Amino acid sequence: MAPPQRNSNDWPESSDVYVETTQDSKIGPEPDPQIESPPEPETRLEKGLKGPNPNDYPDGGFEAWLVVAGGFCAVFCSFGWINCIGVFQNYYEKNQLKDYSSSTVAWIPSTQSFMLFFPILLAQSVCSGLGCCFLFYPIIAACGTWFSRHRALAFGIMVAGSSIGGVVLPIMVQHLIPKIGFGWTMRAVAFLFLGLLVIANFTVKSRLPPARRPFRFFDLVSPFTEKPFLLLALASFFIYIGGFLPFTFIIVQAEAVGMSANLASYLVSIVNAASTFGRILPAHVGDTFGVFNVMIVLSAFGAIMTLALWLPAAADAPLIVYAIMYGFASGCTLSIIPAMVARLGKIDQLGARSGALYAFSSVGALVGSPIGGAIQSAQHGAYSGLIVFAGVGMVIGTFLAILSRTAVVGSKFKVKI
Repeated sequence: MAPPQRNSNDWPESSDVYVETTQDSKIGPEPDPQIESPPEPETRLEKGLKGPNPNDYPDGGFEAWLVVAGGFCAVFCSFGWINCIGVFQNYYEKNQLKDYSSSTVAWIPSTQSFMLFFPILLAQSVCSGLGCCFLFYPIIAACGTWFSRHRALAFGIMVAGSSIGGVVLPIMVQHLIPKIGFGWTMRAVAFLFLGLLVIANFTVKSRLPPARRPFRFFDLVSPFTEKPFLLLALASFFIYIGGFLPFTFIIVQAEAVGMSANLASYLVSIVNAASTFGRILPAHVGDTFGVFNVMIVLSAFGAIMTLALWLPAAADAPLIVYAIMYGFASGCTLSIIPAMVARLGKIDQLGARSGALYAFSSVGALVGSPIGGAIQSAQHGAYSGLIVFAGVGMVIGTFLAILSRTAVVGSKFKVKI
């Protein structure tokens, strides 16, 4: 019996069936040349040549935390040195510069923060200030490349070095000067810094390779054309106008209201000890609830403590309580602001943008202490005007920080930023 005949239309279209006949030939349509074949997977060598992904943050690991440890050592030597300015303010007024007013002497530590007479101005203000700048901004930029989710905490731990330095260095300086003299005390501090900075040089590195690009002044100015950044810079400016005054004048003010010189000499160390917790704990909370939110709350708290506690303080107990409260509140200003800058721009611009912000806000640190000293001199030794000036500066800075936050997310309160 003959097999049934099939019509050619009963067969499936050739595009639906591929029949392999030989190794090199197929029955079916030719592949469309317009359709690109999928790219070949990158080899390990090709991935290495392209470098690490800027957005692939380790957020931990041995190398990342080693960078934080090295940064801690560097900040100990930079802002830790600046944080003991109250000791030198008190020492200079009683020794080398005893014939000058508090306003004149205050230019020395404030200029250190700004670049952050002679030869004290040259050695401690210009050289120390420039050295602090060269240490601080590279480690901020390097540390920022290793962390994203825990960036504020990493900055907080690293910048806590300034608080530990602010505890150790004042006690060290005040105990060594009577025993070995001012000159050898400075040399002892220098040898301590040498050891710590050797550690920093071997541990601090950026995860991303440096981008070679010509220096353009516009790169430093352009962030100020962004409203949130400009408002944040203004906030930092006013916070620094008032925020450094307690560090500079709390010892001499405490002695003026009757505290013993021995106890007053520990106030700067108390402020810095409290700021150690103020750098780490708020930074950890900031990673959860937003660095802008935490900074605004603590800046307001510092202003309230200054006006409500330091202003009327006339005994040992309230002054010590203020040193603790303000120390904790002030801790976030140095540790959280770099994380705030990182939220407003790309990570590879963190160093330049942080430098631009601090260059602007450091003018506040430059003029704050001399203005405060001038107010104190105009009041014939009273410190109430100086304290009000400090508190009002912090209030204005807090308000501007709120405006910066509003420029990013509007009036929404429950937003992490």
